[in-house]
Amino acid sequence: MAHLSLRAKSLVALAFACLIVLVPALVLGMKGVERVRLYFGQAYAENLTQLNRQRMLAPIALDLALSRRLAGSQVTRAWLRDESDPAARELFFAEADGYRRDLHDEAYFAISARSGNYYFNDAAQPLSSAPRYQLSPTDPGDAWFYDTLRTAGEYNINVNPDLKLKITRVWINVLVRDGDEVLGVAGASIDLNRFLDRLREDVQPGVTPLLFDASGAIQAHPDSARIAYNSGTRSGADTQTIFDLAGSAADAEALKAAVAQARATPAATQVVQLDLDGARQVLALAYIPELDWYAATGVDTRASHVVDSRWLIPAAGLLVAILAALMLCAALGVERLVLRPIRRLQQSARAIANGNYDAPLPVGGDDEIGDLSRAFGEMTAQVRSHTQELEQRVQARTIELQAANEAMAAAQKRLGDSIDYASLIQRAILPDRQLTQTLGEQHFVIWRPRDVVGGDFYVYRAEGDNCLLGLMDCAGHGVPGALMTMLVRAAMDVAINDIGLADPAALLTRCDTAIRAMLSDAQLPPALATNADAGLVYIDRLTGQLRYAGARIDLYASNGSEVELYRSDKRALADKRKGAYANQEIAMSPGWTYYLVTDGFLDQAGGEKGFGFGDARFEAMLREHAARPLHEQADAFSQALASYQGDRPQRDDITLLSFRFESRS
Repeated sequence: MAHLSLRAKSLVALAFACLIVLVPALVLGMKGVERVRLYFGQAYAENLTQLNRQRMLAPIALDLALSRRLAGSQVTRAWLRDESDPAARELFFAEADGYRRDLHDEAYFAISARSGNYYFNDAAQPLSSAPRYQLSPTDPGDAWFYDTLRTAGEYNINVNPDLKLKITRVWINVLVRDGDEVLGVAGASIDLNRFLDRLREDVQPGVTPLLFDASGAIQAHPDSARIAYNSGTRSGADTQTIFDLAGSAADAEALKAAVAQARATPAATQVVQLDLDGARQVLALAYIPELDWYAATGVDTRASHVVDSRWLIPAAGLLVAILAALMLCAALGVERLVLRPIRRLQQSARAIANGNYDAPLPVGGDDEIGDLSRAFGEMTAQVRSHTQELEQRVQARTIELQAANEAMAAAQKRLGDSIDYASLIQRAILPDRQLTQTLGEQHFVIWRPRDVVGGDFYVYRAEGDNCLLGLMDCAGHGVPGALMTMLVRAAMDVAINDIGLADPAALLTRCDTAIRAMLSDAQLPPALATNADAGLVYIDRLTGQLRYAGARIDLYASNGSEVELYRSDKRALADKRKGAYANQEIAMSPGWTYYLVTDGFLDQAGGEKGFGFGDARFEAMLREHAARPLHEQADAFSQALASYQGDRPQRDDITLLSFRFESRS
């Protein structure tokens, strides 16, 4: 067997060392990938659950409110007490048709407890006073109705196919009571396919969104076979529930505990890992108190595309390339540090043997090369030794600096990736799609965080034809400002849930109280600012009125020749001293455009002397452009700000929200 050269031996030793390091590195890397996949899967499930919660709550909450008003109407009770009265019948169907036009699917129904007559009108047959069919206590298919009459609750919501009308819908059944007497049932219905399409919107493979009620009966699921039809009454009580999908009794108990916790804390999202429907999943769920339902999202982290795993193959290739480069460097090192000095020593020995005593000698240690070199000239060996030592120190220091630079670059990349992901999350909570779908060309938004994320955000909530628009400027910018937006957004959601949309001043007061409550137990330094400026406008399209209240964010209005300024109250939300907020009633006039702007726009430095943009320049800009279409205004305002700013950096987060409405009265 041939002897291996020194170069070959060094390469074999390096390859063996690389293998020893590579195996645990691969194991740790796979575990790290799995943890990353689980983390992002959980975050995706939580965000999608909250999104579906809002998607489902909006249409059902509106239809439920209208159904309760229809069932509680004196006209409805008067007609159901005497169906044969022509005047009562005509009055009821005229009033019900008005409710129908405001319902999500323009469909309502009414059932008389005395006659069993079933009345149903939708967009295809909007005004018909003839019953569609008659229910019977002896018909098993009608048992849901008589079970509903015997329930103690005011209403129930369930998914049920109407075999006689040949439709399957989400039904909102509200009891019509006259004192202790139940006169019948009235309510609305939402098309199930549209309901499920809303639920399945933008769903990725391996992700299962669903809704289920307090008993666990599934009300909406991408697989319609999973839906517990007619679960709102006793006739649907024996259907399969979400707990039956759990892989084990322990998983079912964990799911029940998460459901109980979600019910106890409706504002939070509960997350549990379990075997669900035959696969290991991360399940996020949130309680919807208004419907007594739960919104849930199951994410199979292996089947879903929450984390793109296509980068693993390039990463493995890069690792192989690094190992090959390392072995090449080792071969070059052996060549330079060992083999080359031996050849030089051989050449020097031949030169000295031929009489050339000034021939350079290779640097050596306590080995044969060193002994031979010192025998020919100790001084030359010392000079060479010092030079080599210095070179080695420089090389070692260079390697250390290179490693430190690579570590810093990797840390900076991770930080940048985290901030980019936070920017995507912050962008997702902004109501851009809702504004575009409902207001369209009647609005525009300029939103420019100073950093990747910022402390400004805007809100939009609809209430029929009316809506609430608002702008929030939280203290700070960058990551601290973005975190404050999450807190203030949560406080505003609490205020809207408690008060509604129509009273902006009360919303600011309630939001101020909620922020103070959230920060009451936090040990914050006195210099840390946690306040927020705000401006809210409620638009009543029917009366042609705007109701405005502000906390250090003023409302501007202009028709292109005049500018009106409605001053806000001077105290920010969560300021050191509490502020008092008042509504201002403003009549909408044709051709007027309204603007809410944060101080980042007005304080932006620019011009020759670096002064702020200022109120006067802003009002002049409104007079110049307010009469133009809104999308042209957005471009004009952006160009005006950029021209004034020049090369100066952006000081603060910049947000401008503009809208224009014409009265429908």
